[in-house]
Amino acid sequence: MKFKVKYWLRISLLNLLIVALLGGLMRYKIGFEFPLFSQKNIQHAHSHFAFSGWVTHTLYVLMIRFIYNKGALFQKEYSILLIVNLVCSYGMLFSFFAQGYGAISIIFSTLTIVNSCFFTFYFIRDLNKIKGNTSSNAWFKSALWFNVVSSLGTFYLAYMLTSHNFNENYYLAAIYFYLHFQYNGFFIFACLGLLIDEAIILFPNFKYDKQIFRLFFVSVIPAYFLSIIWANLPDWLYLIVVIAAFIQVFVWVKFVFLIRKSTLNNISISKFSKYLFLFVAIAYTAKILLQLGSTIPTLSTLAFGFRPVVIAYLHLVLLAVVSVFLLAFLYTFNLIKKSKLTVTALIIFIIGVFLNELLLAIQGVAAFKYLIIPNVNEALFVVAILITLSLIALVISQRNTELKLE
Repeated sequence: MKFKVKYWLRISLLNLLIVALLGGLMRYKIGFEFPLFSQKNIQHAHSHFAFSGWVTHTLYVLMIRFIYNKGALFQKEYSILLIVNLVCSYGMLFSFFAQGYGAISIIFSTLTIVNSCFFTFYFIRDLNKIKGNTSSNAWFKSALWFNVVSSLGTFYLAYMLTSHNFNENYYLAAIYFYLHFQYNGFFIFACLGLLIDEAIILFPNFKYDKQIFRLFFVSVIPAYFLSIIWANLPDWLYLIVVIAAFIQVFVWVKFVFLIRKSTLNNISISKFSKYLFLFVAIAYTAKILLQLGSTIPTLSTLAFGFRPVVIAYLHLVLLAVVSVFLLAFLYTFNLIKKSKLTVTALIIFIIGVFLNELLLAIQGVAAFKYLIIPNVNEALFVVAILITLSLIALVISQRNTELKLE
């Protein structure tokens, strides 16, 4: 039994398009009067489906491809797990859109967590069967455990909602706990695992340094407290958090130099692919530097107090880093059909992502001085349309793709 990689990835692209459509709908409701549908419900549907239907589904597919390419036999359990994840993703999409947090949406959310636990068990089991310890093993194992750990935040949120024992600080801490270990744990570690595996294959000069993983792993856990630095952390914990932020800057710079040194005079990937990954590297560098800046308590309190700033930061990671990385990975390693339309769609998508971040950043900076930027919401809606059109083009570009078995 073989694994139909391209089939599952075509679903990924469709799911990303749905995420963009929901984002565009939210932007329309903000910029213009549109009383139908609840903005909060759309937001929940948008975020949950982006996490589960787009990023998680795509990472699952690429991780399964990894172990399959390393010689592991494909197990039918993975197809079942992917189907369950998709059913739960679409279940959350429709239930959150219709009712927000309710019995049905909570059930689907819980099932997604249960499914992730099963995926973690099966994947690590098969990962351990691979002959030879690949450099990506530790990244993937950590990514999956961070994914499971992040669910503690959602369980605590559910407890507060059901017990009516609501505390705003605990509520925010639980949300940031979930987001931190999804973004900086599951998403980033899985992406780096994929990248390092391909770098070792593509670039003969690439010398992987295990210290990179160790430092990333050690620093990502205390880095969570950067999200709640406003909570009057004790001095000893604040010091650990600052050290963790500096460690992440150091290890990222070290990793970039290793990659840069290995890719000099290398023509194994196209210039377009290099530009795609360069965009991701710049975006992640910005993220790391912003994270370092948040170690200043007054700046952190100010930033987390303004919604545009939080939204800009979250979109920086999810769109500019994770989503562009996944699309760049799919394009570079021939997991999607390459054509002029594909390239055009990716270029327009990146332009849209850049403009989205630029406008959100301007809106966030203006919020510090309580300034209102004229027509910024309308401009963000136009950008949302641009991103949506790029993804429609990307989906269309794959319509004649042969579903070859990878």
